[in-house]
Amino acid sequence: MRRRRATLILIGATLLLSMLGTAMPQILADTQKLIPSVTLPWQQQADMPVVQGEPGTALDGLSKLEVKGRAPKTGYSRDQFGSGWATVNGCSTRDIIMHRDLINIALADDCSVATGLLNDTYTGKPIEFTKENASIIQIDHVVALSDAWQTGAQLITPELRQQLANDPLELLAVSGKENQKKSDANAASWLPPNKPFRCEYIARQIAIKQKYTLWVTPPEHEAMQNALTSCPSQPLPIL
Repeated sequence: MRRRRATLILIGATLLLSMLGTAMPQILADTQKLIPSVTLPWQQQADMPVVQGEPGTALDGLSKLEVKGRAPKTGYSRDQFGSGWATVNGCSTRDIIMHRDLINIALADDCSVATGLLNDTYTGKPIEFTKENASIIQIDHVVALSDAWQTGAQLITPELRQQLANDPLELLAVSGKENQKKSDANAASWLPPNKPFRCEYIARQIAIKQKYTLWVTPPEHEAMQNALTSCPSQPLPIL
């Protein structure tokens, strides 16, 4: 009796496994229909009112950027964008930008600037630079690197991130004090106190985000668009 019962249980189990094996794909398909796909907040495209601009303008560029929430800062470090400044022909990126942005310069060596004058775009004031007081001028990443990390840079290659961190489009010699105030803020939280420069500054941010497939957050988009309505013909910088 026990042997017959065990045999029946074994046969039943075999049949059940066989039935499940045949039906499992359909069961899984039906289950997936019942479970909604999960989209994280920062992966979801936001529906924002858009002001269309003429081709080639910053407004036009802004209208083409994705608008999404800020991704987590998890995993961010400066080293994600390369270890310090890149070197070109023996000179660091910092030296190259100092040469570009300062006037009346005197060199300390083949690369580094010893003295010079910066007509600071962030404050609208001249700043006298000496190597002994080097922190008075800093090289700003126009799109802060931690902001870039949270708006798409973590999804691009390390090589592209290093290129971003050393791209002359992304870099400006500016007041060290204002650069510290800006920190890692986007346009929703900080704009240059020199108001005549704001449209150009925002256009530069848009061009950088476009070039490196970064997105803008809803508050950032709103702040950029509001500022650009006062200068709708502001062109995008040439990439």
